[in-house]
Amino acid sequence: MPGVEEVVRILEEDIIFGRLKPRERLVEDVLMARLAVKRHVVRQALAELERLGVVVRERNKGSAVRDFAPQDVEAIYDVRAVLQRHAASLIPFPVAPDVVAELEAIHARHSQAVEAGDLRAVYRLNNEFHDALFAACGNPYLVATISEYAWLVHAIRSYRIADPKLLRQARDEHALMIEALRAGDRKTLMELCEQHILPSKEAYLAQERSALASRAWSAG
Repeated sequence: MPGVEEVVRILEEDIIFGRLKPRERLVEDVLMARLAVKRHVVRQALAELERLGVVVRERNKGSAVRDFAPQDVEAIYDVRAVLQRHAASLIPFPVAPDVVAELEAIHARHSQAVEAGDLRAVYRLNNEFHDALFAACGNPYLVATISEYAWLVHAIRSYRIADPKLLRQARDEHALMIEALRAGDRKTLMELCEQHILPSKEAYLAQERSALASRAWSAG
């Protein structure tokens, strides 16, 4: 029987892979039946996802996948860009060979997963790559904050992972980051770390504009 951590992981993947959409209700009884767990396990998992900002709970309505207004998306991604650019600025150059070797190994596995269409592996290895990259900055509090903001936008990031073209673009940008590290090119690394997150934001906002236009057309 899954525990709280496993239920959190399952729901995390449901959101990141688009199986659960923004605003979609998370009904306790449905989750209990689907995952074969007790109510307290579901409630603790939802509470953890709420703490991470992925799920919202409304009085008399229960829990739902968090939705983001366009202005919130812009604001959150502004913060993410600042955090990631700053982390890149702190990485000591020349970069230790073991750091580059670790990133190259993760990148190789990530590339294989992209080509194989193994989205679960793509997602996990993408996280692993960025964790290793930003850990090199030497500020664990900054690294933790970057991770928290990445968690916050799971529903937004799902639009990138569903697009093979964007996945290949992310893969290629990882290679450029490694190249910048090897070359000691901090300016390029900082720019890459800032620009790397934008495609998921733009894909989400484009989808929101399309949905808004569709609702307006239906209402008319």
